[in-house]
Amino acid sequence: APPTPSGSGGSGRSHASHLTPCGGAGVGAMSRRERGPEPGSGGAEAAVEDAEPAEPESPDQCLSLLPWDRFSAWLHCVCVVGFDLELGQAVEVIYPPHSKLTDKEKTNICYLSFPDSNSGCLGDTQFCFRFRRSPGRKVSLCCFLDQLDRDLPVYLKKDSAYYYGYVYFRQVRDKSLKRGYFQKSLVLISKLPYVHLFRTMLKQIAPEYFEKSEAFLEAVCSDIDHWPPPVPGKVLQLPIMGLIMKLRIPTYRDKPGTTPIVQNMHQADAQISMALPTVHEVDLFRCFCPVFFHIQMLWELVLLGEPLVVMAPSPAESSETVLALVSCISPLKYCSDFRPYFTIHDSEFKEYTTRTQAPPSVILGVTNPFFAKTLQHWPHIIRIGDIKLPGEVPKQVKVKKLKNLKTLDSKPGVYISYKPYLNKDEEIVKQLQKGVQQKRPTEAQSVILRRYFLELTESFIIPLERYVASLMPLQKCISPWKSPPQLRQFSQDDFMKTLEKAGPQLTSGLKGDWIGLYRHFLKSPNFDGWFRSRQKEMTQKLEALHLEALCNENLVFWSQKHTEVETVDLVLKLKNKLLQADREHLPVKTDTLKKLQTHINDIILALPDDLQDILLKTGT
Repeated sequence: APPTPSGSGGSGRSHASHLTPCGGAGVGAMSRRERGPEPGSGGAEAAVEDAEPAEPESPDQCLSLLPWDRFSAWLHCVCVVGFDLELGQAVEVIYPPHSKLTDKEKTNICYLSFPDSNSGCLGDTQFCFRFRRSPGRKVSLCCFLDQLDRDLPVYLKKDSAYYYGYVYFRQVRDKSLKRGYFQKSLVLISKLPYVHLFRTMLKQIAPEYFEKSEAFLEAVCSDIDHWPPPVPGKVLQLPIMGLIMKLRIPTYRDKPGTTPIVQNMHQADAQISMALPTVHEVDLFRCFCPVFFHIQMLWELVLLGEPLVVMAPSPAESSETVLALVSCISPLKYCSDFRPYFTIHDSEFKEYTTRTQAPPSVILGVTNPFFAKTLQHWPHIIRIGDIKLPGEVPKQVKVKKLKNLKTLDSKPGVYISYKPYLNKDEEIVKQLQKGVQQKRPTEAQSVILRRYFLELTESFIIPLERYVASLMPLQKCISPWKSPPQLRQFSQDDFMKTLEKAGPQLTSGLKGDWIGLYRHFLKSPNFDGWFRSRQKEMTQKLEALHLEALCNENLVFWSQKHTEVETVDLVLKLKNKLLQADREHLPVKTDTLKKLQTHINDIILALPDDLQDILLKTGT
């Protein structure tokens, strides 16, 4: 096991027992809250007013948090990766010391935390990576974090199979070392895709850590262990080494494309040091600057889940560009794998570079020249140079034939074998060009670009939302005495017929082969992920409506007209319904659940004493 900071065993655990005051947003309070996003509120169309989560109803709902529970809600662990002349990259420190990483995970972290030697990253570099978690690991605080996860927009929900690594790498000359260089990375490992938050945080703590070492790291982790839980929709204040970061995590209720402004300074909170405008967004225009002539084609490739490689000079450029690509189809979730920074040492290297089968649906960010040869058979490759923002229109990379890509030293370009389905939108290109000429701030350019992608994605997804909503049975078909009706099957032909009158032409002026684009999309992992999510929401809505129909019946009157066996069977079924509502977090009002519980109690009390005793003790 890697060495842990000296004296770290006790001091990190000795601080307050983390009791959550009643009325706070503690684990106990959250886990017992009644909630439920309204299914059917399609991601592209719905905009629901943000609401504060309900407060706990009684003191006994407030449970205490154990030491490190608050830390675990944000981070899995913090690693320090150094360079050993004999071993190469090695994990020197894992904090907190009890954090568990498998050998495979440690190996991945080691190689992904350092730039490839050809990158020549002198000074400080920040980037991020993503890697598979080892299977069969239990997650602490699972129920609590799942509760928070349900309030997030679909594109920010955690993927429990992956970790993110947020890296601050330093390489400076140091004659006192044999190698002649000081090389070290401070890495935050988290399940949360909050790129901007962790990047900002590392910028604050990493330079000081390299000067002060382990005791400082312990103090940082202690600060994080006092943070409030990552509750979506609330303005959170996160103290970190004398600074306070103020931010708001989006919720599924936010209107897509809007970001509520977190004010930096108020008289009441004059100690606030930093307000973060976003927790997860990257600088979109900066990333797409060299390729903005081709953004629409890249949007199509990402939407369709096509295999895509970004070849860049450093992990900073590769990771930012991959994250920008993944975010360009928001509010749709990109459902395939993506690796902001991928190396030849990655545990999935063979799986993703094999020539024995077609390239998988994945976006890879790479910097090693070896990949130019290894991934020659991939159909879509973006080769970018150093990302700079000059005062004039940046030199645009050209679309080139794949056979021309021989090495990573090839000129920047989009090497592709793909004919876009939609005609090119010249307006957005002119708008961005004009912005560069007028020296419009990159933040403003990013807002324009983000709005363009959002409108394009919404124009595409609204016809699908409308058709899928029509698969829902009518409310009059729901009978309390029958199982809830099934959703109608998705028919590609029926959907295509709706496009003539209610297609994307209603909201987008873009011409082209929309039908072909939809046919391709319906075979993609992104459609599969989107449809499964919508199917689950609508099925839960049907279950909720069925529960309401049951509550509106006079169940006691029904039980008096039926045999004891039938009445007991009804009671057991109703109890299971209540358990299902709680387990699956059905979108049911609390009053409905209370009413159903009252019905159950009334039916039981009308039965003979012996049956009452049995049924009152029976959970299911």
